[in-house]
Amino acid sequence: MAEKTVLDHIGIAVDAIAESSRFYEALGLEVEGVEEVPEQKVRVAFLGVGDSRLELLEATEPASPIARHIDRRGPGLHHICLRVPDIRVAMKNLEAQGYRLLSPEPQPGAHGCLVCFVHPKSAAGVLIELSQTVESDKN
Repeated sequence: MAEKTVLDHIGIAVDAIAESSRFYEALGLEVEGVEEVPEQKVRVAFLGVGDSRLELLEATEPASPIARHIDRRGPGLHHICLRVPDIRVAMKNLEAQGYRLLSPEPQPGAHGCLVCFVHPKSAAGVLIELSQTVESDKN
């Protein structure tokens, strides 16, 4: 059976992970881990919610995309991430249909995934992240 596109996570821009995570922990969710993604200038914390996750995003530099987002809009919903079986095929299909991507090639993301963002103007005003899990060599 072919893999399907599924909801991977919902990204939430926050001023500070430590402070913001307390709300979700009060609901019984647990921070599964915190990871820094230098290429994106962000620190992320994932909290499991059923088969999906919430991703808290904290800027690591004042010029990072998350810092700019918070400066313009304040903390809150940042993006929805869809996990796709093959990110390059998904990107090619979207581009062929006229949808605007924010990068020509997939970029490194958290958990060793490859990611690409779709411009909100192409997705009814929502920033969509495409993500593909990359299998690591375990030899």
